[in-house]
Amino acid sequence: MDYSYLGSGKVYVRVAGAAAGLRFVGNVTDLSFNVTEDNKELKDRTQPGGGTYNEVRRIGSVEATIKMTDFSPENLAMAAYGAASAIAATPVTNEAHTAYRGGFVSTLYPIDTTATVTVNAAGSPATPYTAGSDYIVRGGGLEIPSTSTIVDASSIVVDYTPKAGDKVEALVAAAQEYEFVFDGLNEARSGKTVKITAHRVKFGPAAALALLSEEYGALEVKGKLLKDTTKNGTTVSQYFVAQIVE
Repeated sequence: MDYSYLGSGKVYVRVAGAAAGLRFVGNVTDLSFNVTEDNKELKDRTQPGGGTYNEVRRIGSVEATIKMTDFSPENLAMAAYGAASAIAATPVTNEAHTAYRGGFVSTLYPIDTTATVTVNAAGSPATPYTAGSDYIVRGGGLEIPSTSTIVDASSIVVDYTPKAGDKVEALVAAAQEYEFVFDGLNEARSGKTVKITAHRVKFGPAAALALLSEEYGALEVKGKLLKDTTKNGTTVSQYFVAQIVE
């Protein structure tokens, strides 16, 4: 039987032991396991010329690599040891900032540029500024033109409606252990199923996060398969299992 392999498929993950469904991570362009060995060699000293008298080979570790091209909040949180939460489209009033001509005012949330945005001088009475000449609304805040009537170091307040979405606070969580499942198809065998289940995987953070690039962005994380002591290790692997349809 021909068991040639060219894979495609979907990857699902969840925190190990969580009472939750496995989450589809989106498009994955690389999924691989790399096995390293620890070798113990006993040199042959019984005769000239050397050689190996005996050898013991042990598995050192199994490393997993996954490269995700979907920058979803959940994937970014996994790759940046972060925490994801929702941004509600609840109007914000009197958000205080200090403005400078020729500078950028970064608002707390992304702005819904289709909704009304007002900028006033802080204090009473609230003196309004003019959109387009005193400030320009951008997705992430306000540009203050060099010709604005807003004086440098002015205290301003902004009313706006956030654009609904998500935020990820990076580097606020410890490394998580994940269970993941590859629900694969072997295109070299007419799309027959190849299923891989890894019981415990601990990923490191993404080594790079390319935010400006000529290529599509990717979140590449690497980790190690850990021993799952709930499996017996004889008839059931404590690391991963592969299931191949004939």
